[in-house]
Amino acid sequence: MNRPAPVEISYENMRFLITHNPTNATLNKFTEELKKYGVTTLVRVCDATYDKAPVEKEGIHVLIVDDWLNLLKTKFREEPGCCVAVHCVAGLGRAPVLVALALIECGMKYEDAVQFIRQKRRGAFNSKQLLYLEKYRPKMRLRFRDTNGHCCVQ
Repeated sequence: MNRPAPVEISYENMRFLITHNPTNATLNKFTEELKKYGVTTLVRVCDATYDKAPVEKEGIHVLIVDDWLNLLKTKFREEPGCCVAVHCVAGLGRAPVLVALALIECGMKYEDAVQFIRQKRRGAFNSKQLLYLEKYRPKMRLRFRDTNGHCCVQ
């Protein structure tokens, strides 16, 4: 299968790497790519297609998407500007939706979030996902202040 190359989406002090899922055969190259972007957390949004142990051995935590927004709030508070990688099967649907949700939670309009991601990730989002994002009502969960009173994510 021909898959798109990983793309980095940066907004304020948040960085995301949207990528496809690796296989055990491509895991070394995949892990090197994650390290190139400084990824320390990888979120899986699909069934496991690889053994996560070699990735974690490289210091990259592999998580599932059970609490995405709380994860981001913690990560970007503790490590402003760090890069969180997220993948689904092809990196065109569920992974971009999660990044869009993070951008919307920061105050970006859904249309702007979709356009912002599609500039770098052509083919991202299907019509069902766009409808979900359009109806999504943010609670501004990623707007918070750090200990010095500065906005960490905005």
